[in-house]
Amino acid sequence: MQKILEAIQSDSATSDDFANLELPDHYRAAFVKKEDANMFEGMASRDKDPRKSLHIDDVAMPELGPGEALVAVMASAINYNTVWTSIFEPVSTFGFLERLGRSSDLGKRHDLPYHVVGSDLSGVVLQTGPGVQRWKAGDRVVAHCLSVDLEGPDGHNDTMLDTEQRIWGFETNFGGLAHVALVKANQLMPKAEHLTWEEAAAPGLVNATAYRQLVSANGGNMKQGDNVLIWGASGGLGGFATQYALNGGANPICVVSNEEKANIARSMGAELIINRSEENYKFWNEEGTKQDPKEWKRLGSKIRELTGGEDIDIVFEHPGRETFGASVFVTRKGGVITTCASTSGYMHEYDNRYLWMNLKRIISSHFANYRESWEANRLIAQGKIHPTLSKTYSLDEVGQASLDVHKNAHQGKVGVLCLAPEEGQGVRNQEMRAEHLEALNRFRGV
Repeated sequence: MQKILEAIQSDSATSDDFANLELPDHYRAAFVKKEDANMFEGMASRDKDPRKSLHIDDVAMPELGPGEALVAVMASAINYNTVWTSIFEPVSTFGFLERLGRSSDLGKRHDLPYHVVGSDLSGVVLQTGPGVQRWKAGDRVVAHCLSVDLEGPDGHNDTMLDTEQRIWGFETNFGGLAHVALVKANQLMPKAEHLTWEEAAAPGLVNATAYRQLVSANGGNMKQGDNVLIWGASGGLGGFATQYALNGGANPICVVSNEEKANIARSMGAELIINRSEENYKFWNEEGTKQDPKEWKRLGSKIRELTGGEDIDIVFEHPGRETFGASVFVTRKGGVITTCASTSGYMHEYDNRYLWMNLKRIISSHFANYRESWEANRLIAQGKIHPTLSKTYSLDEVGQASLDVHKNAHQGKVGVLCLAPEEGQGVRNQEMRAEHLEALNRFRGV
């Protein structure tokens, strides 16, 4: 891998130089083992430790297929799906790999006794398979995590509806928390050249997810003046939602868990903040078996206090079970609750009277199609949306990085250096870099 890294760091290496590099038989990666799938059985989710299940070692280089690319990964990032894989919840991801293995001869490559994780990357194309025309060896890229072949009709209006759509690095093997990754060519997008490798890797999954869920016509279809309730507004996903609301002329009502995170939301430009630690909402009883509508009403009153008497047009939902009943209640008549995840539990409960009698809508939103991902990446490249990293770890520290996300001990995304030997590398546009740093300093209150 040293020669690959030297070529990436060289200012004179050409596409032919990259194409002629000899790839090793093995590469270093973060992975879980199939034999460990029951290691946390009987434990509460909060007690499961990704440091015990995630391994860092060499794995075999995968075969390159048609329409695919092998990418040297300079940096990656931690998403909650890596936490799910590492604690084998809600199911072991080896079930995904087994089903993919039964789908085709190329699919069989993914059905292995180990699963290389990671759904983000920034890096450089090393090789492309037959049929790839847009990308060539040496291109500096990022990858979004939608893996789809589009051989069937269902995905041609929206690739997220394709029956064979999968999330790369979660429902497929050979993910981005590694020195090399295998991706579809239609996952690739240009790297923003004012960002470092680790900054460029960070926004992929959460940025595109937030764009579809909030901005796209497939999600909230946000417009200027909308009141948008954003749970976890300073986090990896909510931080992008906050930026999109502000950038698009909406009014974000930012829900955060402490004053430090409140200050992060304020530094982005948000003015309407709800600090849960101060308000001490108790949507559920101590046993977690029954919700308290009085607490929903208390949240609604707080929102109206902040907005001058107006209700919520769009709820940006991702905590799930803990907050969903409240989210449905506080949405205005005819409003929308968009949901993309359930980090606090999948079995949502809400009072349907407040939904059906007030013509509210629940819209499910799962990642983003290529067009939405491209648009979200374009806004990053234009310097209109800024990725934020709370901390960057080395590849060897992926277990600890995943534990941070599992325990919500982070603000913004948690980055991981893969081939990049240190932080701060990969920038080519210094003028835009200065503008980006100025925005980050605002976010940090500097």
